[in-house]
Amino acid sequence: MNAIVALCHFCELHGPRTLFCTEVLHSPLPQGAGSGDISGQNEPAEEEEGGIQMSSRIRSHSPAEGASADSSSPGPKKSDMCEASGCRSLAGGHPGYVSHDKETSIKYVSHQHPNHPQLFSIVRQACVRSLSCEVCPGREGPIFFGDEQHGFVFSHTFFIKDSLARGFQRWYSIITIMMDRIYLINSWPFLLGKIRGIIDELQGKALKVFEAEQFGCPQRAQRMNTAFTPFLHQRNGNAARSLTSLTNDENLWACLHTSFAWLLKACGSRLTEKLLEGAPTEDTLVQMEKLADLKEESEGWDGSEEEEKPSSQPDVVEGQELSKSSPEPSLMPDCNSWNVAHRRLSVFRSLRHMRQILGASAFRMLAWHVLMGNQVIWKARDMDLVQSAFDVLRTMLPVGCVRIIPYSDQYEEAYRCNFLGLSPHVQIPPHILSSEFAVLVEVRAATRSSLYPTLFDDEQSLNKYEFVVTSGSPVAADRVGPTILNKIEAALTNQNLSVDVVDQCLVCLKEEWMNKVKVLFKFTKVDSRPKEDTQKLLSILGAAEEDNVKLLKFWMTGLSKTYKSHLMSTVRSPTSSESRN
Repeated sequence: MNAIVALCHFCELHGPRTLFCTEVLHSPLPQGAGSGDISGQNEPAEEEEGGIQMSSRIRSHSPAEGASADSSSPGPKKSDMCEASGCRSLAGGHPGYVSHDKETSIKYVSHQHPNHPQLFSIVRQACVRSLSCEVCPGREGPIFFGDEQHGFVFSHTFFIKDSLARGFQRWYSIITIMMDRIYLINSWPFLLGKIRGIIDELQGKALKVFEAEQFGCPQRAQRMNTAFTPFLHQRNGNAARSLTSLTNDENLWACLHTSFAWLLKACGSRLTEKLLEGAPTEDTLVQMEKLADLKEESEGWDGSEEEEKPSSQPDVVEGQELSKSSPEPSLMPDCNSWNVAHRRLSVFRSLRHMRQILGASAFRMLAWHVLMGNQVIWKARDMDLVQSAFDVLRTMLPVGCVRIIPYSDQYEEAYRCNFLGLSPHVQIPPHILSSEFAVLVEVRAATRSSLYPTLFDDEQSLNKYEFVVTSGSPVAADRVGPTILNKIEAALTNQNLSVDVVDQCLVCLKEEWMNKVKVLFKFTKVDSRPKEDTQKLLSILGAAEEDNVKLLKFWMTGLSKTYKSHLMSTVRSPTSSESRN
């Protein structure tokens, strides 16, 4: 994350001051921070945490080098510093701290002030505003401010106990500065939690020191006895105690460097930018609507409703339906690793794999019914096999057209689901078996004559089954069928195309036909055009055949509510009605 994290302090003599800051460097180290080694010659290797070599101290310069670096620094003059190091974190000539991110080759550099004059000015202004005018009620807590020119700031002010300070506390702030306003606002919850943890640790250490000093020499009574003594004289020149003295932690700055460097890396890793080319797809919109509906149901859920629901009704979870007859994971019988591995092999991996197992004619019949929106019923003992079949077949349909009951102990009507898994003993009504709007796939144990040796493990695991595909309206081999089915079969039979390429072909084909569905919906449902115009439109779309028309009408049910409401609101608007007139 391209940002700067800084610790600021309000000095009672000099006002707001920057004590310590950590910045991200994508280029070689600046002058005064890069002339030394990463770790001192006599220092042990530092601990690695999260891919960063944390708290790596640069070897100290010679006095001459330190003086030259200090003279060219854009920081405040020595006359503006407190003698007791209240306005200073690192001693004069201290080169600072550096951590290396081995994954990205980024360096995290910590020192009292940024070396670049422009960055120094930005940090200085943010420091002054965080400890003067830009504060939240109570003077302790988070706040956001900034502009395009000087950057945007997340600031968290807090108090540190000090027995010698006015009011027995000193004012500090931790600020995060970056130019990306949206990124910083989206990072607010993360930054608030992590910075709050750093502040709690500092306040806890300071509180222990404060209580120990008060126990040894109570300052409140002493100040009451010297009430008429001039204020600066009564504090005996201790107006600027260092933070290391207040917390009794000599390694404070190294620990802060570790925390700030991790904060910059973690905050930069948690959010990533994704380029979206064009409007979101219908599948994306439908998934978002289902997630929103699920969230509303979970918020308004009442446990008493579960008792009122009939036990025969399958539960709806995330747009799919799970049967209560399915055993819970904790009740599954124990099995050895060979059985688990063998069971995992007995599944369909892709449409091409299913076509190889079922055969070309049986697969075409099954795919035709899937695309037309007819009910697809699988009867098998292996629930994993049925689930894998549905996972493969559903890739041919838009998300909004998929309604699945993976496994049930009773038949469910077609209006509830178009994919239904049944156990072998379930009786299917005769009118469903003879219906042209349903297809049945029965998975039976293969006879010895059908068992044959295979070269691949996945085929060998499935050849123990015999798949029988039947329907009241079998698809004739010479039937043209919907155009998208012919293109899908062409992609599956092309051995030059890998499975991943076939998957992308399916995505493109679905988007192509969903665009035709949108045009037809706008033409017929919104504009209410006559049948003659609709036939002309279907001819233009290349979907005048009977199967293509049935497919478009079924896929129209998968349009998102967002798209439909947008079209309807457009039609009702005055501007739209005027344009039509």
